[in-house]
Amino acid sequence: MLKRAMDVVLALLGLLVSSIVLVPTIIAIWLQDFHSPFYVAPRMGRGDVPFRMVKLRSMVVNADRSGVDSTSAKDRRITPVGHFIRSYKLDELSQLWNVLTGDMSLVGPRPNVQRETDCYTVQEKRLLSVRPGITDLASIVFSDENEILKDSADPDLDYNQLIRPWKSRLGLVYIDHQSLWLDIRLIVLTALAIISRPRALAGVQQILVELRVDEELRRVARRVDRLVPHPPPGATEIVTDRTRVPR
Repeated sequence: MLKRAMDVVLALLGLLVSSIVLVPTIIAIWLQDFHSPFYVAPRMGRGDVPFRMVKLRSMVVNADRSGVDSTSAKDRRITPVGHFIRSYKLDELSQLWNVLTGDMSLVGPRPNVQRETDCYTVQEKRLLSVRPGITDLASIVFSDENEILKDSADPDLDYNQLIRPWKSRLGLVYIDHQSLWLDIRLIVLTALAIISRPRALAGVQQILVELRVDEELRRVARRVDRLVPHPPPGATEIVTDRTRVPR
């Protein structure tokens, strides 16, 4: 109950404060091609129930019909204004509306498309037991996801091999230890990441140490080592085909 109350209050304040940036950005998106500045993205929410997530459109119209779910920094579908939007995570601000409607929370595992949730392992299905969020541990650790995938020949496969295993593990850590205090810390660290990503990552490390998370996950969360393919939680095989669940 307290979490929901905090979500509503901060989402309202966030929309009011960010309107100074959102309004000119919305106008800029519309002026570049005279199409809707919003993209309503189908995502899977709590209980594996679909909902419509509102985002500022950073790609060309109908970009979602390409069949590619993951996006790299060099993705040709991203518009000129879209590059600016993604650099400063402005496309996430509109999701405060989804927080107000109750489809999302400020803090929680990031929502995914059905094609991806259908491939979740049994352990990963637990990510659908809570409201998805705008930010969480993984959002801070992998805020450079586009850069990781920028030279990838197959962004979806590389995402499932290099990023998904750790994002899912971090999401499960949050679910196992969620609290109002943890939410507040993650909101602060998310804001801090805009100014200093190293300090934000250090804050994540402190949280993981306090929660006694295993060293392997803590090491990946430091983001000093090269990412290598790894099985998702509950699996023994690395993903080689994103249309099936690894065992």
